[in-house]
Amino acid sequence: MISKKIASKTVLAALAVSGGAFAQTAPAAPEPDYTLSANVGAITDYRYRGISQTRLQPALQGGADFSHKSGFYVGTWASTIKWIEDTGDIAPRTNIDGPVELDIYGGYKFNAGPVGLDLGVLRYQYVNNNLQEAGGGGLFKNANTTEIYAAGTWGPATLKYSYALTNLFGNYNFATNEDTKGSGYLDLSGTFELGVWGLTLTPHVGYQHVNNLSVASYTDYALTLGKDFGNGVSVSLAGVGTDADKAFYASPVNGKFMGKSGVVAGVKYTHNF
Repeated sequence: MISKKIASKTVLAALAVSGGAFAQTAPAAPEPDYTLSANVGAITDYRYRGISQTRLQPALQGGADFSHKSGFYVGTWASTIKWIEDTGDIAPRTNIDGPVELDIYGGYKFNAGPVGLDLGVLRYQYVNNNLQEAGGGGLFKNANTTEIYAAGTWGPATLKYSYALTNLFGNYNFATNEDTKGSGYLDLSGTFELGVWGLTLTPHVGYQHVNNLSVASYTDYALTLGKDFGNGVSVSLAGVGTDADKAFYASPVNGKFMGKSGVVAGVKYTHNF
């Protein structure tokens, strides 16, 4: 499948004033007790961990985030999706619902020397989904998933590990009667300011291990170019791909590989309250 992006915000302000033959720097503005923001955007293909959630088609997305200066934060994020409803095309054809992914998360960020740490929990809620009925039953479990995660940031690099406390996105090994609890995703990424036109470059590589279902495990990678235009508007352009199993991650609707290499463009508006 993805998400999905929880960004830390640092507010620093300095104002230099001068008069006559003297100049002095005003004290830094105090850190606010909390920050609250909301965002809305569109993307040409919602990729999560390299796998298209929208059958290689566009999606509308949006969310809200609250963070306290103590380090605690909560947030929510949503996107239109197609992959759950598409499973209804698996014979025998079934009416499957689940057009929206709603993520709810919370955690705590703090520093340990030069390393920034982030510990949290994330719930993927697929609204009104009945994925377990796909193909007349016996192919999937309910898609709703809960993960805990830990991330460390040092300089431009971030290493994050997510661990599934529940069955992972409906995957289940019915041949051996084993669930996919305990699946894990390891994510290594970096953010680099290019020093020209306000561009940032974000390379990423990740590995999704699906417990008790090896055919579903894979590596994904991406290289994203971002531009902040100010006033809350930002755009991105990413090259993405995976080595996922082409048969396992094929769309039931048209047979296309949902982890194929491609280019994804997005635009987002963020408002800080």
